[in-house]
Amino acid sequence: MARQQFTPEQHSVRLLKVGEQVRHVISEILARQQVHDDTLTAHSVSVTEVRMTPDLRQATVYVKPLLGQDEEAVLKALRTNTAYFQREVAQRLKLKFAAKLRFRSDETFDEASRIDALLNDPRVRRDLDD
Repeated sequence: MARQQFTPEQHSVRLLKVGEQVRHVISEILARQQVHDDTLTAHSVSVTEVRMTPDLRQATVYVKPLLGQDEEAVLKALRTNTAYFQREVAQRLKLKFAAKLRFRSDETFDEASRIDALLNDPRVRRDLDD
């Protein structure tokens, strides 16, 4: 039996779909407070994005606690419970391999705020109005 070949476009779409499915599973676990961790129970955590490696064996999970409070404590709690999340993702998605999860802080909101501040600077606004 020949191995199924994917075009780069199909491969990319598959990565996005699997990443989105992983994001939904982790978000659901956090929303339903199925992790028995005081830090995670006390905070609302948004899973903003999941990026999968091309072989689907590793996933980088970008998270942001509500209002950015206690970000380091939340990341530590997520990393402590990584095995639970990996097991749940593998069971719910029935993938051939269980993806190893890596939790990272999502810096895109901070970057967007920085760019907004730059664009609202009077010197920049003067150049944009021309």
